[in-house]
Amino acid sequence: MRLAFASAILALAFPISALADGERTPAPAGAKVFIIEPTDGATVTSPVTVKFGAEGVEIVPAGTDTANSGHHHLLIDTPVPDLNSAIPKDEHHVHYGKGQTDATVELKPGKHTLQLLLGDKNHIPTDPPVESPVVTITVQ
Repeated sequence: MRLAFASAILALAFPISALADGERTPAPAGAKVFIIEPTDGATVTSPVTVKFGAEGVEIVPAGTDTANSGHHHLLIDTPVPDLNSAIPKDEHHVHYGKGQTDATVELKPGKHTLQLLLGDKNHIPTDPPVESPVVTITVQ
C-alpha cells in the first residue's frame, strides 16, 4: 500500500515527459525565433508590445503534436532555464501556449532583457534549443 501511494505521489510530482532525460523534441533544421519589436537598445514605455518572429518552424498551441512545430515563451530578465525540464511559468518565463505571435507586457521603468525560447507540446525546449538573441530595452 505504501509503495502504491509513493508511486502515485511521484507520478504526480514528476510527469513522464519530464523524466525522459535526453529525449527532448528535435528542433526543426534551421529553425529560428526572434523578437521583431522592440529592437535591441530601444527606449519604450510600458505596457510594451513585443512582436515575435519565427522561421523554419510552425507556431502552434501547446499540446499540439505536429512535427516541426512549437510555441513561444518570453524570458524577461532571466537566463535560459534548464533545457531538460519544462519551462517554468512565472513573471520571468511567460508562456504563449495558444500559439500567440505577439504580447503586451507591463514592465517597471529601467533596463530589461527579453528573449524568446521555443517550447515543444509539453513546454520543454527543443534539442538543440531554438532561442532568440537577447534584446535589451529601457522602459521610461
